Amino acid sequence: MNISIRRIQAIFMKDYKEFSRNYAVSFVVLIPIFLAIVYGKSGSNSIQTYFLPINMTFSMVTAYIQACLIAEEKERNTLRSLMMSPASITDILLGKSVLVFVITAVLLAVSMFLVGYTPENIPVLVMGLVVSTVFYIAMGIICGLFTKSVMEASLAILPVMIIFSFAPLAIVLGETHIVYKIVQWLPGSQLILLAEEINKQASTMSLLTPIAVMSIWSVVAIFISVVLFKKRTKDE
Repeated sequence: MNISIRRIQAIFMKDYKEFSRNYAVSFVVLIPIFLAIVYGKSGSNSIQTYFLPINMTFSMVTAYIQACLIAEEKERNTLRSLMMSPASITDILLGKSVLVFVITAVLLAVSMFLVGYTPENIPVLVMGLVVSTVFYIAMGIICGLFTKSVMEASLAILPVMIIFSFAPLAIVLGETHIVYKIVQWLPGSQLILLAEEINKQASTMSLLTPIAVMSIWSVVAIFISVVLFKKRTKDE
């Protein structure tokens, strides 16, 4: 697998210019910050309160922007041209993901600061956040490939937001509730469970289990996005 840093950088700069010019898309980065300010001033110090802005960042920023970047390529009929260029699939997907990854990392750091969340084990939490970011980037690619315009991508991301950002709130129902038994395996729920285990200063195995589950979600999402990317570019 050949990876060209120069090609990845070129795609990154192209996306950065497009992102900075599209105010309708770039405006969404302010929403998680606003939510973090509101929840930070609410005085609540529960894990669910801390992670609502974080999970919203993943769906409303990470997945949404990634979907729009892919959909914009399709809307302008440039995706197949990009695929036919010397850049490999890895170059293209990495190049179109670096910008979103950086934006997500900055927003997560700012959101955690604004809500006043200071985890006990920062390295483990960062690992969980990185794995979650990769998953939502892959989901954004999938949504973008299923749509033909930025407007369609904005609608396609709604199920991701509902399922992966709001569904984890159901874990407060308790382990005996049937809804809990379902949503506890979602990546957003696993991230919250990871944070709770960190607060309890749980064993290494208890910390690795949520990360392993989120990693499985990420691998599956990446696999689907790559297969779909190959198929879509050939069908256009």
